[in-house]
Order: sequence, then C-alpha cells, then structure tokens
Amino acid sequence: MLLPLMDMAGKQTGEIEVSDAVFNGPIRQDLMHQALIRQLANARAGTHKTKTRGEVRGGGRKPWRQKGTGRARQGSIRAPQWKGGGTVFGPMPRSYAKAMPKKMRRAALRSALSSKAQAGQIVVVDDLVMDEPKTKRALEFLGNLGFEERSVLVILGESNMAVERSFSNLPKVKTLHGGFLNIHDLLSYDTVLFSRAAIEPVVSWLDVDAAGSENMVAETVETETEPETSLAGEAEE
Repeated sequence: MLLPLMDMAGKQTGEIEVSDAVFNGPIRQDLMHQALIRQLANARAGTHKTKTRGEVRGGGRKPWRQKGTGRARQGSIRAPQWKGGGTVFGPMPRSYAKAMPKKMRRAALRSALSSKAQAGQIVVVDDLVMDEPKTKRALEFLGNLGFEERSVLVILGESNMAVERSFSNLPKVKTLHGGFLNIHDLLSYDTVLFSRAAIEPVVSWLDVDAAGSENMVAETVETETEPETSLAGEAEE
C-alpha cells in the first residue's frame, strides 16, 4: 500500500510504502461497531443515582390512622406516589464497561485505517514541525493541503508542544499521540494526517497479530456451508 507523502508547503514529495495488513486489509464493519460501542460504554461514569423511599429524608410517621378517615391507607409521605417521595426502579450506580479481546480491538483499528486509506483519506507529512505555537501557521498548513473545510485528526509520533498548541484552537482539528490511537477518533474525522514519525510505531503495534487474525477470518468463511450464511459473511467482509 502506498500513501502520499506531503511536505509543509502542501506539495507531494513522493510516496511511502506501508503494510497492506494495516492499511489495505479486509474491512470488518462488525468489529468496528463493536469496538466503538465498547469505547463509548467504557467512557460512561455510571454515577447516576436516585433515592428510594428508604433513602428519602422524613416520612417516618404514619400520616393518619389506618381506618375511619374515609381516605386511602397511607404508611409514609415518602412513598413513591407522594410528591417528594422515593423513586421506584430508578437508575443506580453501576459499571457500563464492556470486554473485547485485544486481537479484535486491533483488527477493528486496522479495518478503520484500511477504510480511510482506500477512500484516500490518509495523508502522511514528511516533517511536521513548527518553531512556535501559531494558529495562523496551522491554518496555512491545512490550506496548503486543501483541508480547510474538513475535520482532521493529526497523529504525532511524539509530543510536540508547538504543533499541538498550534492546532488546539481549531474546532475541527484534533492532535493525538500515535500510542493513543482509538476507533472513535478514527471514525469521527474526515481525514487522518500522520506525521512520518508516527507511521512506523503504529504499523509495528497493529501488525503484530494481523496474519493470525486474517487466517482466523478465512477459516470462519470456509467453515460456513449454508448459502445464506456464506453470502452474509461475504457481505460483512
């Protein structure tokens, strides 16, 4: 797989060869969906809480006697049917965390990168360097690449305060260290812009079990015998 290699002036200086397993592999929409749902669920705090009738302050005395008043029997003014009473079956603190095997998470990232690369939405910048934080300089750089109206995810190989602060005031741009690459950010931005220093660590990280995952997918397709199931499997791939 060849990706365009650009400079800070927006001119293509060549092409960079990257791993087909990471940038030109099978696109598994089911894995991408599962990984995205997992990430969003794990980000939830789960601290929501309502009080039951036993936790609301007051209501310890029976409001009136059981019989002879002509009114309905009541045991507490903090029962759910009373204003200011407790809540029945309300939300309680809990964990929303979902588990997903590491190989499946990496396969989902490879699918997202392959989808972006095949759509021409990945660009590599040869030397992404800025002397000082300047939002104007960042805007000029994006304009040279023709990305003024696009949302851009900038992947850096290492922390660079000048570059990060230059892009920080742009609402459609986010900078991210390559080690924190995630499915949500990959799917949320129109274009992914890699610095050349970030490509090799990302490829070495995601290419570890790529061959094993492809063999696993191939074996799954081969074992399907029913025509309807086979067609569904081919459509997902």
